[in-house]
Amino acid sequence: MKKNKIILGLVALALGLFAVVQPMTVNAAKGDYGVDWSVYQGATGKFGYAHDKFAISQIGGTTTGWNLYDQWTYPTQVQYTIAQGKRAHTYIWWQNVTSNSQADYVLNYFLPKVQTPKGSIVALDVESGSQNTQAIAHAIQRIKDAGYTPMVYGYKNYLLNHTDLKYLSTLCQLWLAEYADYNVTPTPNYNFFPSFDNIGIFQFTSTYVAGGLDGDVDLTGITDNGYKNGQADKPKTQTPAVKAGIVADNTPKKDIAKGYTVKVNFSAKTYATGQTIPDFVKGKSHEVLQVSGNKILLADIMSWVNKSDVEILATDKPKGNVELKQSQSNSWTDALGDTWHSEDGTFTTSAVINLRWGARTSSAKIFTLPTGSTVKYDAWSRHGGYVWLRQPRQGGYGYLVCRDDQNNPFGTFK
Repeated sequence: MKKNKIILGLVALALGLFAVVQPMTVNAAKGDYGVDWSVYQGATGKFGYAHDKFAISQIGGTTTGWNLYDQWTYPTQVQYTIAQGKRAHTYIWWQNVTSNSQADYVLNYFLPKVQTPKGSIVALDVESGSQNTQAIAHAIQRIKDAGYTPMVYGYKNYLLNHTDLKYLSTLCQLWLAEYADYNVTPTPNYNFFPSFDNIGIFQFTSTYVAGGLDGDVDLTGITDNGYKNGQADKPKTQTPAVKAGIVADNTPKKDIAKGYTVKVNFSAKTYATGQTIPDFVKGKSHEVLQVSGNKILLADIMSWVNKSDVEILATDKPKGNVELKQSQSNSWTDALGDTWHSEDGTFTTSAVINLRWGARTSSAKIFTLPTGSTVKYDAWSRHGGYVWLRQPRQGGYGYLVCRDDQNNPFGTFK
């Protein structure tokens, strides 16, 4: 779902995890649509459609039960979700946590870092590795005791094979995923609904929009938790990310100034100069370079848009730390459908890695980089579960893998 949704989904297909069930009618008590994010959606996140009402962001997690990693994108994803008048929630990657002591170790680290309001969802992403039902149950109680709403996420067959799912469903609502294919799916296909007890959220696709995005539907109203009457601008408690989001959400558009971060609305049709706004501009973050009356100039695309066609995400100019610096980076989709993100850096290999003419293992090899090689790169992307770097070269670009499908690096970064 998060570390490598497409690869995990393909493995699941190979194992026959997506069995077709009989058509059924599901009456969603709430019915709100939303998305879930990891680092791959960047610092500002990515909504699929204007009607989306919530986002569940990965704070980080563990792959061994003892190692811990943070997602640098988490605080700003929460902030920008609130800034758009949507509800923000949290999840933790939960892999190979097989004892209560490991569960405590992980939660002692992450619970104090949660940026969503008290009462909001803190879900355990249980979809890989070894699992222990009692350790999950222990974690569910710890999350409750901390004042949040626990959920267990995963694929139904995986959870049935690795946990006592029936027991867990008595402790909290489940967030289950199942879908037929990887075609763009803007609405749920309930023929693939993973019927079980106490399901609160149904993740019905990993291709909510072209290029990939997890799409979810709230079946019970659980995503209202943490918010008074389900209103994003009325959280039950405030954190730094929530406060910043509320400030942006409550700032009038007439006050937009140079340095603000804005999003072009999905409903926007034309630039201030009359030309049609392409879809890749909408729903993305842009820094305001200049203001002229009711028009603003967007720095990354150097185009004028009307203030009425944008939404304010942040009122403060980036301070230069890694999170804010990367939140302002340009992103684009290439001809193969891969989304690339600008990032200047240096990567030193800790293994033998092939440098290729394309970001595919099938692409022609330029040469093999020995251990200890240093490569300057200007962008990164994810494809086939791996993170690729782009190296500027005379006459074009070279490409190399820098992280595996568990997000483990093949070297060090500067």
